[in-house]
Amino acid sequence: MPRIITDECLQCGSCADQCPVSAISEGDTKYVIDADACIDCGACEDQCPAGAIKEA
Repeated sequence: MPRIITDECLQCGSCADQCPVSAISEGDTKYVIDADACIDCGACEDQCPAGAIKEA
C-alpha cells in the first residue's frame, strides 16, 4: 500500500531525497507521493523528522 504525506509535513525534502524511485515531489503546502510510482519500501517514512508519512 503506498504511503501518503499528511499535513504535518515540514517541507524539508528529506523524504524526496530518500525515495529510490523519485515518487515524491514538492507540492504547494507539503510534499506529495505519486501512488502509481510508489513501491512501498518505507524509506521515506523512516526519514521523515515530523512523522508525517503514513500508510494510505
